[in-house]
Amino acid sequence: MGGLVVRESVTLAGVAERARVARGFVAGVLGSGHPCGDEAVLLVSELFGNSVRHSGSAAARETVTVAVRAGGGVVRVEVTDRSGPGVPRLCPAAGDGEGGRGLALVAGLAARWGWRRRGERTVTWFELRHTPQDPARLLVPKGRQLS
Repeated sequence: MGGLVVRESVTLAGVAERARVARGFVAGVLGSGHPCGDEAVLLVSELFGNSVRHSGSAAARETVTVAVRAGGGVVRVEVTDRSGPGVPRLCPAAGDGEGGRGLALVAGLAARWGWRRRGERTVTWFELRHTPQDPARLLVPKGRQLS
């Protein structure tokens, strides 16, 4: 990845209420107006929630770590938790149920995603890509062309 690379991480208690902090952390690292900001915030919320629900990170004094690396047109977010009994995998959502859609969102919006074990911890990650745009193009309404 060329250009400036930003690397930041935060470790949070493994409780659902900390998802808000994870979202704010990612938004703060990327900064206002980042082309991948909204998607990164949505997807980190999904992965953080999965960590709390499906891993050992919800146990007392356990944690979830969120790491962000951004630069060269790529944003990579990693969510590390205390490994649970299963592995992250896409599952069909159950009808009208509210669950089962998090990894489908990740798979649909991310350029790439995956997971790996690191000792007793699981790292689930996604990458978003953006192409720097010509600043003049940002001012031209859709359907119009520069003369």
